[in-house]
Amino acid sequence: MSSPNHYKPNLRDLQFNLFEFLDIGNTSLGKGAFGDIDETAARQTLETVQQVCLNEVAPSFGESEHTPPVLENGQVTLPPLLKRAITAYYESGMPELELPQHMGGLGAPPTLCWATFELLVGANAAVAFYTLGTLVAHVIDRLGTEAQKRRFLPHINEKRWIGTMVLTEPDAGSDVGAARATARNVGGDIWEIEGVKRFITSAEHDASDNIIHMVLARPEGAGPGTKGLSLFIVPKFWVNEDGSLGERNGVVCTNLEKKMGIKGSVTCELTFGDGKPARGLLLGEVHEGIRQMFHIIEQARMAVGMKSMATLSTAYLNALEFSKERKQGADLLAGRDKSAPRVTIMHHPDVRRMLMAQKAHAEGMRALALFTASIQDQVEIKGGHRALAAAELDSLNDLLLPLVKGYCSEKAFELLGVSLQCFGGSGYLADYPIEQYIRDQKIDTLYEGTTHIQALDLILRKLARDGGATLQGLLSQVRQTAESELGGKELEAERAALSQALTGLETMLGALMGKLGESLYHAGMQGNRVLMSVAEVVIGWLLVRHAAVALERTKVNPGDKAFYAGKLASARWFCREVLPHIAHAARMVEQSALDLMEVPEEAF
Repeated sequence: MSSPNHYKPNLRDLQFNLFEFLDIGNTSLGKGAFGDIDETAARQTLETVQQVCLNEVAPSFGESEHTPPVLENGQVTLPPLLKRAITAYYESGMPELELPQHMGGLGAPPTLCWATFELLVGANAAVAFYTLGTLVAHVIDRLGTEAQKRRFLPHINEKRWIGTMVLTEPDAGSDVGAARATARNVGGDIWEIEGVKRFITSAEHDASDNIIHMVLARPEGAGPGTKGLSLFIVPKFWVNEDGSLGERNGVVCTNLEKKMGIKGSVTCELTFGDGKPARGLLLGEVHEGIRQMFHIIEQARMAVGMKSMATLSTAYLNALEFSKERKQGADLLAGRDKSAPRVTIMHHPDVRRMLMAQKAHAEGMRALALFTASIQDQVEIKGGHRALAAAELDSLNDLLLPLVKGYCSEKAFELLGVSLQCFGGSGYLADYPIEQYIRDQKIDTLYEGTTHIQALDLILRKLARDGGATLQGLLSQVRQTAESELGGKELEAERAALSQALTGLETMLGALMGKLGESLYHAGMQGNRVLMSVAEVVIGWLLVRHAAVALERTKVNPGDKAFYAGKLASARWFCREVLPHIAHAARMVEQSALDLMEVPEEAF
């Protein structure tokens, strides 16, 4: 069984991103609705959250592997350490951090909220998924009627009600528009929901006295596809108009999925209206279900990308610690000397290669995620989602989300195998946390939209929506860095590598646009390759800029020289080892062929 102290946070890199690179003390804190938190308070918040996650959340990590949640008579019982960790999350004040001030919260910017989320989800991802109540409160506050706000908001926050997002059905899967759950108006603002939903996270448990389900269903007479869906607030226990709890609602957990990982996060089948009406309220009294649900989906996709990044980060730091302690063989240069002393595996070139691959990617993913969060900061400062003044930034955030979710989840799974490899045979044992990390993380490439769904979203929605203007605006910033003197002679090779990668990406995108005129199948064949390449160019750009900051900071903060040297090493490795692959990827897109679609099924 892995140690309860498995989690190794990287608070120093979080601080670097927030305060030295993004400089949120000047760009976000003290601006607009973020007026009451300064940099000192933000730093203290991170340190406090880190301690809560290490002392209260991380110890619950291995428990659910051996004593998983149990379903009996429609009710789920969580193991004790998991419940204690959820309680610690609420008692720490983390939910108040992301709540706006008018809802009784601190109104912290997304950059700080996502940074604390990294600490939480890295310590135990299962715990993080029992915290959706705050997001549900945000959505009701933004989209609900005044009566719905009075009915739910004070109690979601004060009584720690937990929320869910209820989309998937047994036969529909990722095809949300094929959903068959129905809604029937039974008078006034009350609707009754009937149907079965599957793969619903945190949909039944004993960690809260109520659960608020946000349910997509098709009203009687509504048309087919996603446009015919509406979003309903369906509580586990009915909530009266004054906010008091009524009787048990007709929504029941009828199965608990048995999974390869993240076993502490209950994945439920929910049955609505079987023997007892499942009552709900139409959110905002408008039939705009899929648009409304995307307020939750987009946050969930960001959260999944953060989860993958946080898992890779702690896996790397575990592998690093092991590599500094494990002695195995002589130094390669003294390999023929039988009397040569044994060295730690940190001395072996291949181990160093594996460690740097993990370090550079973990730092790159963190840079990508927190850069995206900084765009979200600016969206809020300029009036929020859909505000005219924030439109360009809103589009950039939309463009970056599939990169955060798709790239981080896909690449982290690949690199967690490298983390395990550093441990040798020991990594395959439950004595170390890596094997559980791998099982817990794999789901990230699947839920909230598979990797390929993210790729198609990027190509067919985000790029097509404005003819690629938002991406071109981002890439023009990359080009500006590549053609500048940033970092001077020290970063000359890295800027050149970035420039070459950008040229390769532009070639790739041009080739794809031409291929799409032939058939959309080319998007299916090459979409993942395009998504990964766009993400790697953006990450390379961010790491080069990180390196430039590190070079400057070394002069004024020599006591942190080793950390800054590590930032420089990450950028150099990524630019030398990762970015050159984009030219090859571009050639593959240029040569994209559809003969695979003609191969008869029997030939497979």
